Amino acid sequence: MIFQPSQADVRRFFCGVYAKARAGQALEAIEVLASQWINEHPEFHAELADLDAALAGMHKVEPERTNPFLHLSMHLSISEQCSIDQPRGIRQAVELLTARREDLHAAHHGVMDCLGRMVWESQRAGRPPDGAAYIDCVQRQATKD
Repeated sequence: MIFQPSQADVRRFFCGVYAKARAGQALEAIEVLASQWINEHPEFHAELADLDAALAGMHKVEPERTNPFLHLSMHLSISEQCSIDQPRGIRQAVELLTARREDLHAAHHGVMDCLGRMVWESQRAGRPPDGAAYIDCVQRQATKD
């Protein structure tokens, strides 16, 4: 069974992790990983500190702004994909991109472009996500000049 959290669940999760980490409370393994990515994005901290505002703003679309909850979710997804190497080859492709950019965070941002494209194309075509195309995209990112 695949866990498919709602937008509200995702916002509660990240705001909760931020609150727990700031309070020095014990974190579960997935929360530790989320907290590490949250720490990489201080520009999101104000939004993560206000759960009520985060929930109230769920349906606001601001094309010129990065959605912190989507962005952090993508970091978590990529981390999890690499930890289990699913789709097969993603770990090596991300490692290659990380070596090329000399920074895991910067590599993740490149991978996000590929992940977003894969999801968009899957939804547009009404087909399952194409893991091979995703891996190819990440590998191209890692080898382009």
